[in-house]
Amino acid sequence: MKPARTETLVICAMALSMFCCNWVPVTEEGKEVRVLRADAAASCERIGNVTAKTADRVTIFARSDRKIQEELESLARNEATELGGDAVVPIGNESDGRQSFDVYRCQPR
Repeated sequence: MKPARTETLVICAMALSMFCCNWVPVTEEGKEVRVLRADAAASCERIGNVTAKTADRVTIFARSDRKIQEELESLARNEATELGGDAVVPIGNESDGRQSFDVYRCQPR
């Protein structure tokens, strides 16, 4: 294989991996936080709000909506634990890699 072709393949593989991977791991505490719809949180206590932000583009390439949403939810779940929450509810839709979430406590401490 020619060197230029090898470099092109390596660059393509790296770019593909950026689109396939979730860059934000959920912490052990965050795994206990659920993502709910607003109606499912009606009996819960609202304790705060967090705004999550992630990259919606990698260089000139737009990332998939699904991956962006997964990362925003992971970030919100991780942040909710710092407020003592065990559930988050998205507020509106994601825009430019940013979304707000209400934080709830549904289980008694």
